[in-house]
Amino acid sequence: MIIWLNGTFGAGKTTTAKEVTSLLPDSRLFDTETVGWMLRHVLGAPEKDFQDFPPWRGLVVETARQVLDHVGGTLVVTQTVLVEAYWQEIHDGLTRAGIPVHHFLLHTDRDTLVERIETDIKPESAGAKQWRLDHLTDYERALPWLRREAQVVDTTGVLPAEVAETVLRGVRTG
Repeated sequence: MIIWLNGTFGAGKTTTAKEVTSLLPDSRLFDTETVGWMLRHVLGAPEKDFQDFPPWRGLVVETARQVLDHVGGTLVVTQTVLVEAYWQEIHDGLTRAGIPVHHFLLHTDRDTLVERIETDIKPESAGAKQWRLDHLTDYERALPWLRREAQVVDTTGVLPAEVAETVLRGVRTG
C-alpha cells in the first residue's frame, strides 16, 4: 500500500510522514525526489521540474512496486504533484501494479504557508525558500483537481500527530 501525502511546500508533508511511519508498523518513507536527483545526474537539469521527465513518473511506479515486492508493508510518499496528468500517470501505474494508493492533500491557507516557508530554519531549506514561495500560485491553480483526487486534510493550527491520526483514519475508512 502507498500513502501519498501531496500538498505544497509548508503544508506539513514531511512532518506528517514521520508521525505516520512512527504509528504504522511496517511502514517506511519513500522519497521520490531521489529518483529525480538520479535522473538529473543522467539527463541534466530539467527545464522546470524533474517531474517533467517522463522516466521519473515511470521509475517512481516501478521503484515503489519493486520495494513493496521486496519488503512489503506500506510506503509513505511525501511528494508535491501539481500536474494532474502526471498524477494520473503515477496513480494509474500503481493501480495496474496492484498497489492500493491512498492520496491525501495536506492543505492550509496561503498566509500560514508563507509563514511556515519563511520561518523554516533547517539548513537544507535555506536555498529553497524563494522557489517554494514561487510555487504557491501553481499549487492554488492545481487545487480544483487536487480536491477531486485526494482526501483533503486541513493542517492549519493542527498538531502533526493529529494530522497523522486523520490520515490513518482516512486509510482505514478509504
